[in-house]
Amino acid sequence: MTLDGGTWPAGFAIQPRQTTLTQKLLTAFKQVPVAHAGDVMGRHTGAVGLHAYHNDLGLTMCGTAITVRTRPGDNLMVHVAIQRAQPGDIIVIDGGGDLSTAVIGGLMRTTAIARQLGGFVIDGALRDVAEWAEGALPAYARGHVHRGPSKDGPGQINIPISCAGMTVMPGDLILGDADGVIAIPASEAEALLSLCQAQAEKEARIRAQNETGEVDRERFDSILRKKGCPL
Repeated sequence: MTLDGGTWPAGFAIQPRQTTLTQKLLTAFKQVPVAHAGDVMGRHTGAVGLHAYHNDLGLTMCGTAITVRTRPGDNLMVHVAIQRAQPGDIIVIDGGGDLSTAVIGGLMRTTAIARQLGGFVIDGALRDVAEWAEGALPAYARGHVHRGPSKDGPGQINIPISCAGMTVMPGDLILGDADGVIAIPASEAEALLSLCQAQAEKEARIRAQNETGEVDRERFDSILRKKGCPL
């Protein structure tokens, strides 16, 4: 592959960091639950099969995606991504879903905290579970294992990847909370923010009604009648 600086070996690439999301937009999305974003995006998008390892239901994640594709069992390019990431960035790793070898661990967590990164999303395994469980840095992974990685490559940084069932482009907005992780295309984020805020207002109205104990039977009975049910 030919990039700035010459021709790279096959399987290796480092593309520039994407920075289209404004700080104002990121700050606003910090108040948006993942479920609300998922609802306004069609309800069938976002990561599946990941576990939160930071052991804190109140710890949330909101930042710009630094994408990494790595050979299963190797974390050379994960180290490189951490070095190049800026405060608040979220490292999203396509490790092919491999659980035989961890691609990130406690020492890398220490570096990420010192560099004020926003978190990790890993379609693969991590290790040093007790350290991640101390909180401070969100980490979502498919699983964990004690076996450590090699540092040989190949791998690519800031390219389109697939991570736990969701497509992630470099520079996308990544949200994470107790419900899971979702990627919002950077080009759609501003328009989706108002939809997420409207969803929050809608749910607040429904919650207030639910708190009265009264039920809106017609809401669901009308659906059943449309299905042909004799109500």
